Amino acid sequence: MKKRTTITAMAFSLLISLVLNLEFIPSLQAQTEPFYKGKTIRIVVGFTPGGFYDRWARLLARHMGKHIPGNPDFIVQNMPGAATVIATNYVYSVPKPDGLTLGMPSANIYMDQLVGRKEVQFDVRKLLWIGTQDKRHLVFYMRADSPYKSIGDIIKAKEPPKCGETGTTSSGYLLIRIIQEVLGAKINTVLGYPGGSEVDLAVEKGEVVCRGMSVDPYFGREPFIGWSKKAFVRLLVQTGKKRDARAPDVPTIYEIMDQYQTPDISRRVVQVILAGAEFGSPTFASPGTPADRVKLLREAHAKSMKDPELLAEAKKGKMDMDPSTGEELEALTKEVMGQPPEVIERAKKIVGQ
Repeated sequence: MKKRTTITAMAFSLLISLVLNLEFIPSLQAQTEPFYKGKTIRIVVGFTPGGFYDRWARLLARHMGKHIPGNPDFIVQNMPGAATVIATNYVYSVPKPDGLTLGMPSANIYMDQLVGRKEVQFDVRKLLWIGTQDKRHLVFYMRADSPYKSIGDIIKAKEPPKCGETGTTSSGYLLIRIIQEVLGAKINTVLGYPGGSEVDLAVEKGEVVCRGMSVDPYFGREPFIGWSKKAFVRLLVQTGKKRDARAPDVPTIYEIMDQYQTPDISRRVVQVILAGAEFGSPTFASPGTPADRVKLLREAHAKSMKDPELLAEAKKGKMDMDPSTGEELEALTKEVMGQPPEVIERAKKIVGQ
């Protein structure tokens, strides 16, 4: 009788153990299942559809998910306005910092904070950079039927040309301000266009005759390809340290500064302002995003930059790649934001503050 009782007790103990293990298995599976499985990552782009920022975001959206454990889906949301300050403010503080919402601001978003604009509700030093795909050196184009054939013509002109821009920290606007304040040219800038495509349309209509913009879109898409064939516009200056192979006859801003014997302090400020070229089309996660998810996103971005399918699409779309990692963008941010007061004050003047 005693032996039977012992066997019954053992069977009961095994039964309890089995039940507990069955309850534990789903919990264990939940712990080991990738966070991003079954989820969707949103990229909020600070510009209208169709431009290079939007195209880069959508290219990432098509390929980056396969390099993240759990293979999440991606969607792109356009949130234009105030040269991407609206989108950056939003991603910085509104969505939950869970790694499911990323921002793609202007390469020059740091300038808003650097000069102390009141609209800024973010700290670029706290942005968790994921990476960038390209660099954004600039060119300044002018309608060919205008009387301005060179930067020298603008400097000497009695009537300034009218240029179009999206906002006061857009890349094109900053280039215009450099041309004005460093070289002494007069330019009438019309602000408030929602995106670069709208500025280009205004140039076609004759509302404005010039614009500053990134070099790769100029050589990579319409209407510029067609414009070049028709000689509708000409380039007057480029911002790379060396002349781009696609524009061998166009002087660099540094060559023009040499020509006009620009003082050293102005040259240093120009270097700070043009640092935006290194940010390219950057993507960031908001402060507070778990470090392990930031690591996954950075690794996925780096892998995407070597993905044969993404590389093939970029080449087909004439989207030249020159990527930087999130860590590299983080170091660049610290360097740019740590400038001495005299350089900052001069930069404020150049961008109109």
